[in-house]
Amino acid sequence: MAEISHIPGAIAPGFAHRWDSVPEYVLGLSWELCEGRGLSAILEHHDAAAISRSPARVLSGARAILAEAMSELAEFPDREMLGEDVIWHDTPPGKDVAAGFHASLRAHGRATHLGEGRHGAATGRPGTARVMTDMWCSQNRIRDIWTVADSAALAHQLCGGSRAMAERLIVAEGGPERCVVPLTPDTDLEGPYFGRGNRSEPGAELEDLLRELMSGGFSVIPDRYDRACELAYPGGLSEQGHRAADRFWLGLRSAFPAAAFRVDHVSGMEEEGQMPRAALRWSLYGKHDGPGLFGPATGCFAYVMGITHAEFGPRGLRREWTLIDEVAIWKQLLLAAA
Repeated sequence: MAEISHIPGAIAPGFAHRWDSVPEYVLGLSWELCEGRGLSAILEHHDAAAISRSPARVLSGARAILAEAMSELAEFPDREMLGEDVIWHDTPPGKDVAAGFHASLRAHGRATHLGEGRHGAATGRPGTARVMTDMWCSQNRIRDIWTVADSAALAHQLCGGSRAMAERLIVAEGGPERCVVPLTPDTDLEGPYFGRGNRSEPGAELEDLLRELMSGGFSVIPDRYDRACELAYPGGLSEQGHRAADRFWLGLRSAFPAAAFRVDHVSGMEEEGQMPRAALRWSLYGKHDGPGLFGPATGCFAYVMGITHAEFGPRGLRREWTLIDEVAIWKQLLLAAA
């Protein structure tokens, strides 16, 4: 491949011998780690002190990330990750921080449950689930990672549902006192990336829309969503029209009506030949004190990390993909009530 260090927004030297753009790098590395089985690439492309956060756990260091990846591949050895989109932007240098880029990958995974692991003994069943990953790269290394997988989709396909899987995990991991602790503000680790995103019209539109929804303004759905919008939500749900958006967002917010909503990162892109699109990472933190997606109120605290991608058309939001980790949320509620 040609050298690309002279191209505006190109990957820093060191990636040039294999990829010539940020999307090619992100999609190419995703392929290499799954279908290509080149898990050693984690040590090559991740900083030794990289931090990887998912709602299920926080991992520190490239070797811990490698061990987790090997465990996942052993459980789903034929896994494919079909990259759907990469929404990215350059990140300028700051005090004690080198220049780099932030990328948000949306991918659709499919695999067969052929090995024992997080989802229990091998079932031989096929499973599909979307995964969304934000990453920050600088000086030729991935340094900060945030990942949300559709745990509800796999739980329903393999384990009898999100709550059932959370209960099984607590027991399998040694009980409430010893099990893996989900991500919360108390268990999170500070990483090197403090950016909040880039300035863009689609990013601002998506941020404003979610802020309206989280403040109870569900009337914005018919006003700002295309009537024929295509929507993808946790549990592998793929629907069309306003009702699906109203059902998901109202169900989530009604479960945590007083929880603090925070926009953690927002990116937007406008490219010739494509719809304007945006990626937003957000969180809710507070008590489960209302009915909704997680059953009757328990009064227990929970942390919800979500990632939303959206495309905008001439009549408003045309496509939306939103993920939260329902299993991790159930696990927090069960542990708090134990």
